[in-house]
Amino acid sequence: MNTEFRVAEVELSYKNRIPYKERKKVSTSEDAYNLLVNNHDDDSIDYIETFKVLYLNQAGHVLGCNTISKGGITATFVDVRNIMQGALLTNATAMVLGHNHPSGNTRPSKEDDRITNQIIKAGELLNIRVLDHIIFTREGFYSFNDEGRI
Repeated sequence: MNTEFRVAEVELSYKNRIPYKERKKVSTSEDAYNLLVNNHDDDSIDYIETFKVLYLNQAGHVLGCNTISKGGITATFVDVRNIMQGALLTNATAMVLGHNHPSGNTRPSKEDDRITNQIIKAGELLNIRVLDHIIFTREGFYSFNDEGRI
């Protein structure tokens, strides 16, 4: 085999072994908050900022929850391409973004606004809706959708 023509093999996979009738449904921001909090490492919720995405089908049933990044006390790096890769792998038609604020303050920062808008634009190109962005703490949450910002 001529080594000049060799390339790396790409293997992408998504496995959902949860029966359809057992999949959680997201109908409200509180549903999303509960799923995000319960799928978060309880030991780090007040310590490290973590960005997650809930991927949903057309009926609002959860196809998966993906941790996109873990950062420091005040920020985490979010790569939009990783979010869209997960959406395409799961055949999602919608998604809910979520991240915790270790400070306990659920108000969005300018960076939260910027990344939310960036993900919405990327989703529009792929016909994948961003339904909400939940900023959460152990005690409560802020919903971009509830506040009319999505």
